[in-house]
Amino acid sequence: MQEIENLIIKNFELSDSDKQLFSSVCFNIKDTNRTSEIVKALIDFRLDFHSIIAYLAYESNYNFNENVDSDISKIYNTLKSAFVITEGMSKQEQADVIRKMFIAMSNDVRVIVIRLYMMLYDISNFTLPITKEQKQMLINIRDIYAPLAERLGLNSLKSNLEDYCLKLLSPKTYENLSKSVMLQRDANEEQINVTKQKLQQILDELGLKDAVIMARQKHFSSIYKKIKTKGESLANIYDLIALRVLVEKVEECYAVLGKIHAIYKPMEGRIKDYIASPKPNGYQSLHTTIIAENKRPLEIQIRTFEMHKLAEYGVFAHWLYKEKKNGLESELDKKISWLREIMESSKDLSSEEFIDTLKTNLCEGQIYVQTPKGKVLEFVEGATVLDFAYAIHSDVGNFCVGAKVNGKIKPLGTKLQNGDIVEIITSQNSKGPSKDWLKIVVTSNAKSKINSYFKHELKEENIKLGLNMLEQGIKNRGYSPAKILTDKYLDMSHFKFAFKTKEELFAAIGYGTVSANNISNKLCQMYENDHPQETFVSTNNSNTSPSLLIKKNKDGILVDGDSGMLIRYAGCCTPVFGEEIIGYVSRGRGVTIHRKDCPNLRYLEQERLIDAVWDDSVTSKSTSVVIKIISSTSDGFLAKLTQEILSAGYKILGLESKVLGDKTNTTLKTEVKKLEDITKLINILKLIGGVEEVFRAGN
Repeated sequence: MQEIENLIIKNFELSDSDKQLFSSVCFNIKDTNRTSEIVKALIDFRLDFHSIIAYLAYESNYNFNENVDSDISKIYNTLKSAFVITEGMSKQEQADVIRKMFIAMSNDVRVIVIRLYMMLYDISNFTLPITKEQKQMLINIRDIYAPLAERLGLNSLKSNLEDYCLKLLSPKTYENLSKSVMLQRDANEEQINVTKQKLQQILDELGLKDAVIMARQKHFSSIYKKIKTKGESLANIYDLIALRVLVEKVEECYAVLGKIHAIYKPMEGRIKDYIASPKPNGYQSLHTTIIAENKRPLEIQIRTFEMHKLAEYGVFAHWLYKEKKNGLESELDKKISWLREIMESSKDLSSEEFIDTLKTNLCEGQIYVQTPKGKVLEFVEGATVLDFAYAIHSDVGNFCVGAKVNGKIKPLGTKLQNGDIVEIITSQNSKGPSKDWLKIVVTSNAKSKINSYFKHELKEENIKLGLNMLEQGIKNRGYSPAKILTDKYLDMSHFKFAFKTKEELFAAIGYGTVSANNISNKLCQMYENDHPQETFVSTNNSNTSPSLLIKKNKDGILVDGDSGMLIRYAGCCTPVFGEEIIGYVSRGRGVTIHRKDCPNLRYLEQERLIDAVWDDSVTSKSTSVVIKIISSTSDGFLAKLTQEILSAGYKILGLESKVLGDKTNTTLKTEVKKLEDITKLINILKLIGGVEEVFRAGN
């Protein structure tokens, strides 16, 4: 406690009220070592007093009164939100937690810094072997939070996070890498000292008295990534160590570079001017790799002090080093507008889709593409023509049929390159988006707009599907949907999903934005709390679970009664009238009917499976099926096979035969009306001479 107090007094000028608030906030802090270390890191980062107090209040679980500064209260309330991933959580639930955390953090950038330093401290104290929870936390930090730090320009923090992740997730790799680097340490230090002396001579000749020279060792995680992604050996990594020269002015950077090249030979292709062409996160510096006295490459970085602040503090640099006036706070907000844009454009994505999109936006580099009129748009690497179309406008994307890239016609999936000029071709006769487009686009904006199209176009259907899924979830828990799905329990104030009506909730479940299991569990829990004496027995069986009644109208369109719900057959198993079936609620495509023994069911989300039955009163319609026939190879077999099929009254929609050694594999596509027709045909085919095996495709 005394250490925290000393840190605060040393770094902030406190009023009497500030001192009183600080004393009250710190009274109940339990883990003072952890707290003091994180406070020290936040102070070194130059975060303001309000941020530090809010963090301390979070650690002590302090409750502010209504008179506290709103700035402190805002940060505190965001930190206090329970964003904890625990063992046993499903991927969906973990994704929900991360999504909520990002929504909260995007409201105040200081919360991002606090969260990142809290994570850094926690993982720095992990010991091997790690638990399952710790492993999942490390994976999330490696894949999401470290890239977030990099995108914000917090390069040192990012590297430290990644180093601990590598050390704990791949301990053998980290140990081997550490040993290899240490073997070169003495030789590297000797060369650094020699080159430092020469750089100092250059600075003296140029009269740059305030210039500073510093050395840095490349982080193990960065070395490992280079080895893994570029297939390079440690001997070929030229920036293993580097020297930095800090000067006052931009022109001095170029003057120093010229003098260095007059002494040392630069490596071809290893001179990079990030001053003229900054990195997407704002990083600026001159990089050159020279051949040093030991005949080994050595990287030298030259930048101004202002550029160095930006490299250390990223988008926070100007906010931290200048008074917060003249719109500097709003300028900081602008620099992370991309994060808010991701959050805004991801509203229609499921939490798991959001995580995938977030990883893409954080981990990929940026490219800049122009419209024919010269407007420049920024995208992540890998963005396609279709991403560009949706960046212009939703309607441009929905009616897009192609594009001209640099004057040449290109398909929708064409990946864009830095500097491309793109003109979108639209047509009012376009059928609009298809689900396959979601596999083409990579930006959250495009995915959200495509999903939104399906979400609104099929809203009524999604409501019916969502209600059906919710009833199924309630039945699975042994409750009667009639008792649970009442206005009392469906009051939207019980849910924190921003739904105004129960229909919106049902639609979100049907579309997949919200988990039916999570909602049904919450509703059943509320009912249980009101009826503690009741005992419930699971009624999850084929006789009582909610079912879709499959009917066909005169046009052969599958509907659920008269609801108009879109129902279609799965192509993988082609269910036939009379056999056991099950429905899968697909996002934006109604219900897909599978056979109950379809092997692909194990790859689907189980909570989106619903029971389905045939209506025996409806005359069945022909369905195409595929039959596989294995026979010994003989002349005239296909002629005999064809004759038997046609004589039995079956149509031949397709027939393909391949000879493999002494066996012939034949694929027959035909039409049947009911399950008995398949059994009858298989029995007929088995009686043909030379036939060894007959079975239905998918079995």
